[in-house]
Amino acid sequence: MLFDDRIDAGRQLAGQLTHLRGQDVLVLGLPRGGVPVALQVARAIGAPLDVIVVRKLGVPFQPELAMGAIGEEGARVIDARTVRLARVGRAELAAIEDRERAELHRRVRRFRGDRPPIPVAGRTAVLVDDGVATGATARAACLVARARGAERLVLAVPVAPMDWTRRLNDTADELVCVATPRPFEGIGKWYRDFSPTPHAEVVACLEAGRPEPDTSDPPVGPSASGAGTDTDTEVEIELGTVSLAGHLTVPADAPGVVVFAHGTGSSRASPRNRAVAAALQRAGFGTLLFDLLAPDEVRHRSAAFDVALSAERLAGSTRWLRAQPAAAEARIGWFGAGTGAAAALWAAAEPDADVDAVVSRGGRPDLAAARLTGVRAPTLLAVGGRDRVVLDLNRRAARLLRCPHQLTVVPGASHLFEEPGALDAVAGLAADWFVRHLAPAVRRTMARP
Repeated sequence: MLFDDRIDAGRQLAGQLTHLRGQDVLVLGLPRGGVPVALQVARAIGAPLDVIVVRKLGVPFQPELAMGAIGEEGARVIDARTVRLARVGRAELAAIEDRERAELHRRVRRFRGDRPPIPVAGRTAVLVDDGVATGATARAACLVARARGAERLVLAVPVAPMDWTRRLNDTADELVCVATPRPFEGIGKWYRDFSPTPHAEVVACLEAGRPEPDTSDPPVGPSASGAGTDTDTEVEIELGTVSLAGHLTVPADAPGVVVFAHGTGSSRASPRNRAVAAALQRAGFGTLLFDLLAPDEVRHRSAAFDVALSAERLAGSTRWLRAQPAAAEARIGWFGAGTGAAAALWAAAEPDADVDAVVSRGGRPDLAAARLTGVRAPTLLAVGGRDRVVLDLNRRAARLLRCPHQLTVVPGASHLFEEPGALDAVAGLAADWFVRHLAPAVRRTMARP
């Protein structure tokens, strides 16, 4: 195993691209899995981040073989030799291009919305993916970046086959890779967590990697009169003798802050929790993602399943949050996943619990069963329809809760909500719940996918 997840892979890859600092660079992530990797690269070299959406034009009888590629702004590259050898006629090529162009526009709207692409003409473009297998997608992206006017191309990936440079040395000016293991056996083999990157996480990464706005003119609107400003920073949460790493994001004038409790074997870097956090931020809420265990505790499996300890850490981190100016007056929500949901319910049963609403995603409320009758905060239990064992546990828990509560089943979703649209559905449910109970007067701004 080379990488814990895409964030770890991005940080390792960024270490090989430090020579680009100070240059006129634009980092372009290939959706979806390449975008979280690209965000780490962009942060490390101080460059803006955008997405490069491309569609390969595959030969009809061999779709993996590219006969061209299309991209935004009308970018179009055709390999006339491949078209001729494959005997693809003009009408057939046009039909393929029309179909792929429609799909391209759909994906651009999903990832970027109404925001125009960051210009790449005359700049060094660093194209980043989470790995290279056949190289077809990377080649198409490079062709499109050239067509958009990139002066220099750097193709950078965490992992690739040993012969990747031979395959792609004619596509970019520089090829960068962390590791080329043998045997290769696919990109996912080299990641501990290679779960699909949700749409919401891609959008969150692009928001985080946007270039800073021009502040040469006086700001207009609430901030000009001294209202609160955005907080987005890595933090260390000191709880007695333990220091827990976290990330605090609080939009200006946020009505509430949601604290996340991750499940066993996960951390603040959980791609699923980060995707939900991004959705809540777009709805106007602040978020605190933090590690429930210190680094030296992670090795002890007993600590990972100690619900009482996790509940204590969640309550302590909430007290820490209250001491931060950005959250001093905000209402508090807790979002728990798996065993983290049990910790949230355990802590919410304390008489002095500082929480106004709780959301459980695929939670294990049975681990806090003896305390469920003491929970007072409105609680949403969201469970996948295919997660039959956990669904049964949540149905039993719902019968014990005395607080306002709701059990919602996401049809077709399994325990990790990895199915297309499943995690977006959970994010929407959580945003609705927190809007209702943390900010009832605030109109929801999060757009549904």
